[in-house]
Amino acid sequence: MSTADLFSTMPSRFQADKAAGTTMGILFDLSGADGGQWFVNIADGQLAVNEGAPAATPSATIKMTTDDFAALSSGNLNPMMAFMTGKVKVEGDLNSVMKFQQLVGF
Repeated sequence: MSTADLFSTMPSRFQADKAAGTTMGILFDLSGADGGQWFVNIADGQLAVNEGAPAATPSATIKMTTDDFAALSSGNLNPMMAFMTGKVKVEGDLNSVMKFQQLVGF
């Protein structure tokens, strides 16, 4: 599955019932084959994914390889272990990233 395909599954994985009052934007900056930037915005109980960087500053930026993103998406890589071992780097609000993980199921 391509990186774009993985991002396209996010709206169906989104748990809107747990997102009440949540507003955040997470920028994924992925390196490697099929890499690039994707912006995931959560507001008003909705999740939207757009390719490319947003005009406004995101709540957090997550940097990793496309291989690690695929492993996270499939449940084959533990998000906390990936962060602790440096496979995932976060710039910005770490709490937003942790909340995002709960809302999307990573």
